[in-house]
Amino acid sequence: MKNRLPQLRAERGMTQADLADALNVSRQTVNALETGRYDPSLPLAFAIAKLFKCRIEDIFSPR
Repeated sequence: MKNRLPQLRAERGMTQADLADALNVSRQTVNALETGRYDPSLPLAFAIAKLFKCRIEDIFSPR
């Protein structure tokens, strides 16, 4: 799944560790999400959208 996480995170000056802490996941999970090796669960996708004040569709898209 393609996503805009790196851009959204960078726009807010967040590191992968910062984002991981905010979402209560590991930094490795954030890295896997950003590189497309891991698709988020629905609750995690909602948490990411809420954190960035976006719709899920604005962050994630099919490849």
